[in-house]
Amino acid sequence: MISSFPWRAALLLTVSLLTTASAAGSQALPQKGEPPLTRQTQISGGPRPPEQTALVFDHADLSIEVRPKQRRIEGSAVLSFTAKAPLARLVIDLDRNLPVSAIAIDGQRLPKRAWSNPEGQLVIALPRPLAAGDKVSARIDYAGTPHVAVNAPWADGMVWSSTPAGQPWVASTTEGYGCDLLWPCLDFPTGEPKRVDLHIIVPSGLKAPANGRLLGVETFPDGRTRWNWQARQPNTYAIALAVGPFEEITGTYQSRFGNTIPLHYWHLPGKAAQARALFAEFAPTLDFFEQVIGPYPFADEKLGVVETPHMGMEHQTINAYGNNYAKAPEGFDWLFQHEFSHEWFANQMTAANWDDYWLHEGFAQYMQPLYGQWREGDARYLVMLETQRNRIANAAPVVRDKLLTEEEVYEPSNGGAGTDIYFKGAWTLHTLRWLIGDRAFFAATRRLVYGRPDPKPGNFAPRYASTREFEALVKEESGQDLGWFFNAYLRRAALPELVETRDGNRLTLEWRAGGPFPMPIEVKVGERLERIAMNGGRGEVAVPAGAHVVIDPMARVLRRSIAVEQFQAWQAKQVKAPMQ
Repeated sequence: MISSFPWRAALLLTVSLLTTASAAGSQALPQKGEPPLTRQTQISGGPRPPEQTALVFDHADLSIEVRPKQRRIEGSAVLSFTAKAPLARLVIDLDRNLPVSAIAIDGQRLPKRAWSNPEGQLVIALPRPLAAGDKVSARIDYAGTPHVAVNAPWADGMVWSSTPAGQPWVASTTEGYGCDLLWPCLDFPTGEPKRVDLHIIVPSGLKAPANGRLLGVETFPDGRTRWNWQARQPNTYAIALAVGPFEEITGTYQSRFGNTIPLHYWHLPGKAAQARALFAEFAPTLDFFEQVIGPYPFADEKLGVVETPHMGMEHQTINAYGNNYAKAPEGFDWLFQHEFSHEWFANQMTAANWDDYWLHEGFAQYMQPLYGQWREGDARYLVMLETQRNRIANAAPVVRDKLLTEEEVYEPSNGGAGTDIYFKGAWTLHTLRWLIGDRAFFAATRRLVYGRPDPKPGNFAPRYASTREFEALVKEESGQDLGWFFNAYLRRAALPELVETRDGNRLTLEWRAGGPFPMPIEVKVGERLERIAMNGGRGEVAVPAGAHVVIDPMARVLRRSIAVEQFQAWQAKQVKAPMQ
């Protein structure tokens, strides 16, 4: 997800319910925030019922018809599971705004009394109990008015929009509130189905690009089309709807690993020139990631992007793009690059617990200055990092070492670190890279993403990861136990502070970090640059009389800055001033 002020929950609570029934009994189209969500549906991740953690999600076969005029969807989901423990019932997440009309277990239709969904968790009594190792298939037919996003992608749901020519332009986002906004699923990170077949039916004249490989498009007698896709282990919120009268640009990329990768961009009519300029960025960005991180994880499917009426989202192999082709001084589209980076950091490597959300967003954010450095050199890298540094809030720890929901991480009002998972995460990686060197840093990163040091097309699969695993990989690759480093930057809110004391021709430096912090620091004395070891969190350097001293002249180390704090306080006052 792209960073923003995380106001999803507040926006949802304050939006008014505008839908009213007329005297004739007809109903207006749902507006933003309608129909309302239960608290259960707003939860994604966190502690789960034992019936859910006892399932292996083998396959999801999803059929969804999108009806833009009615702002409605009609769906049928065939979900296949293997039980890891005895089970007497299935517990499936599904927004109650999508009421179920029929359920069949292994082809046997159940009476309506066999299921219930009062708050957004569909509980299905099985006709026979399952033993460990048993397989079960559940067909769930449902339809309804999905929740309309208040402010996608930060406040999730459907976006019902139209093109300048008045044709339907539809998209969905579900990362915050979860996959249950669209289809019956297991709404937690490790609830990924191993394979998804996705069939999207849309009105005549519209297209439905989606996840994975296109198996074919069928046309019905009335002009509607069904788009058939197949995707390999998409993350739970990656299944997305994108419907519109798109035009398509296609190409191929010859990878440095020897394989050929299909490239696709679906864009609105009338934007051919801007679309081709963005499409021209696909190949060099792909080359950067393949050189620096490793093989594109979904080369057997595609690199896909679709223009959406919301800002953007990392929907696996069909990333949403809504940056309006903005130009930036770094010379590349930051939104495309950010969402594309999630193919490695979120889709290939998925955090098993939302507490490790920074592994998605911190790495994705760091890939931006790293790409700037790859393209233009150190000056661009430092300029882009400086912009991120000024947005670090330090209000809550980035990692809390417990099972959390997405909102408990993303929303400061719920005690979360908010956008620090982006900016503080990126700066933590910047500092780590300097501390252990490029070889160890990129070796640990590669193993985190692929689960092996030698990734090649075909020898890896999507995987789950955690902060603790990354720490262990860094220790193995660097030969250093850096628990103190990760504790200081990820598990404590306040940044380490470097205190300087001058006594004659000696400058003493001491870290205050709330715990051990032997972080070395560079000091420039006149024209001489020294790296001070800071063993025990303390170090000294000789300073001749009259010599000019600069601490950390290349901004290698993330540390407290009073200047930044004062700037942030001043900035906050400027925002509030017009309201006073």
